[in-house]
Amino acid sequence: MKGIFDTHAHLSMIDKRGIAIIPKITELFASGMAGIIDIGTEADDLTKRIAAYGDFSKIWFSAGIWPSKESIENRYEAVKKLTDEINQAAPGKLAAIGECGLDRHWNNDSSGVNLVHEAELFSLQLDLAEKLNLPVIVHSRDAPEETLAVLSQFPRVQSIIHCYSYGPKEAEQFLALGSYLSFSGTLTYRNTENLKQTLAMCPKNRLLFETDSPYLAPLPFRGKTADPGMTTETYRFAAEKLKMNWEVLKKQVLENINRVFKIDLSGI
Repeated sequence: MKGIFDTHAHLSMIDKRGIAIIPKITELFASGMAGIIDIGTEADDLTKRIAAYGDFSKIWFSAGIWPSKESIENRYEAVKKLTDEINQAAPGKLAAIGECGLDRHWNNDSSGVNLVHEAELFSLQLDLAEKLNLPVIVHSRDAPEETLAVLSQFPRVQSIIHCYSYGPKEAEQFLALGSYLSFSGTLTYRNTENLKQTLAMCPKNRLLFETDSPYLAPLPFRGKTADPGMTTETYRFAAEKLKMNWEVLKKQVLENINRVFKIDLSGI
C-alpha cells in the first residue's frame, strides 16, 4: 500500500453499506497508504464528515454539491449553506470544491430538471472555488461538451475530471483547459477501451487515480463494495498498460496530487 493515494472516496457511504470504515482505513494507513480525499456531495455534509474522519492526518476533504434535482432547484440556498460549512471547517483540511458538475444520464430532457439551472449550480461552485483558490473535482456524465463549455468560463480554476469516462478526443479538450484526469476502477474493465486509449495519451503529470468508493470496484473485485485500498489494483493495471515502473508511477501521482491539491506529501 505504500505510496497509494485515493483521490476520491465516499467514506460515509462505505459505512452505510455495512463495512466498518474506521477499522478499515486504520488498517490501510498502518500498511503505508499515503492518503484519501473524502468527497462531499451535499451542501451540509462537510462538518459531519470532518467530525467522523478528521482525526486521521492522512484524510483530506472536499466540499461540494452533486447536481440532484432538489439542489438544482434550490441552488442559491445550497451554495450559501455550502459556503457556511466551509467557513466552519478546520484549517488545512479542505483540499477541493466538489464533486460538482453535470449529469446528463439522470438529468435529461425527460427528468424534469432545468438544465440551465444545473449548469448554474455548477458555475456557482466554480466561482466559489476561484474565490477560495481551490481546485474543483468535476462530475461529468454524458455531458463532455457541456462540461467543457462551463469550465472554459473559469480559466483560473484548476479542474479534476473525476471518474473519467470519455475517450481521447474529449481528453484532449479537457487537457487543453489544464484539467487533470482521474481514473477509477472502470479502467480495469474489459469493455473500456476508450479509457485505456485515454490513459496512453494522457501526460503523466496530469494523471490521478481513485476508487469512487463504494462504487466501481476494480477487477478482480468488480460487483463488490469498493474501499480505498482497492485503488492499488488500478495503479497496478495502469503501470502495466503504460509499461511503467510501479514505484515511478506512484511517485509521479503523488507529485501530481501535491501540485493540484496543494497537499504536502513530502514525507511519504
